[in-house]
Amino acid sequence: MAQIPAGANRPGKLTTKQTGDAAELRARRWLERQGLSFIAANVHERGGEIDLIMHDGAVTVFVEVRYRASSAFGGAAASVTRSKQNKLLQTARLWLARHNGSFDTVDCRFDVIAFTGNEIEWLQNAFSL
Repeated sequence: MAQIPAGANRPGKLTTKQTGDAAELRARRWLERQGLSFIAANVHERGGEIDLIMHDGAVTVFVEVRYRASSAFGGAAASVTRSKQNKLLQTARLWLARHNGSFDTVDCRFDVIAFTGNEIEWLQNAFSL
């Protein structure tokens, strides 16, 4: 079995980036099993990043993936603040414009995949304009 890379100063522990990357890959595979198809991952536009962009039929789905080891300080879903939502909306707007679209011409929604410990929560249409 392949060895899991360790964090720089924490033998046997994943770095925050490694943990986030693993959660995003897990979310992508989970969504594909739910029937969505993959478009892009880690899309960077001025001012923000979108973790996953998927298709659910004709709908373009912008997905924010969140991970929390426990719900001690609120679950993963609670960490998607209004400020984060605004950044995601702006990033999606820029991505759509780059692909000859807009919120007026493309049917889209914003989902959150929240991992809290071993629990997964899929919030479809978690927020909107």
